[in-house]
Amino acid sequence: MKRGKKYVETAKKVDKFNLYDVAEAVALVKDCAQAKFDETVEVHIRTGCDGRHADQQIRGAVVLPHGTGKTVRVLVFAKGEKEKEALEAGADFVGAEELIPKIQNENWFEYDKVVATPDMMGVVGRLGKILGPRGLMPNPKAGTVTMDVAKAVQELKAGKIEYRLDKANIVHVPVGKVSFPAEKLQENFQALIDAINKARPAAVKGAYLKSVTLSSTMGPGVKLNVTKITN
Repeated sequence: MKRGKKYVETAKKVDKFNLYDVAEAVALVKDCAQAKFDETVEVHIRTGCDGRHADQQIRGAVVLPHGTGKTVRVLVFAKGEKEKEALEAGADFVGAEELIPKIQNENWFEYDKVVATPDMMGVVGRLGKILGPRGLMPNPKAGTVTMDVAKAVQELKAGKIEYRLDKANIVHVPVGKVSFPAEKLQENFQALIDAINKARPAAVKGAYLKSVTLSSTMGPGVKLNVTKITN
């Protein structure tokens, strides 16, 4: 893949053969972010899991102490009192069956997260082929299928992120923006790593976290010293 001159020059700041500690990596990522927009700081974790086996899956959610720096729009499928609770908690959109044709026929996706009460999953299930590929399908493990819709909405607005293995057994998640103070990025990163370590499947043998890389949206990857961040 051919890189631009700016990227190549910036990448020279990173020693490909060095494994950095978290503070050094965060400082480097911030220094290497050269885009004209506020880049997202991302973490890429290569695991020793084999996602083809159900007992080696990783999926969950964690509330980052300082949020992601992104305004999150939340859609809630609920009725009655739960609809009222969701609106009071700050949900951007709340509804039930009437939203199905709007999503199916009008390609309506003016939201970033979807929450549903358990009794609404029969309705939401009809949208599986549309919401699923976009990572929007509510899931109990992520806390987005719940009767406590107020808590779910508040946590998502505060910076709750989901993590899960991709087909290559890697976890990709945002932990903030380049404009965040270094300390806040470090604390968000630590909250994520603690959650990932806690979610280690018992069936995984050998190294659990094989490599951890930090980068900004347009910047080079900075590899971390895994032995310093695992429990």
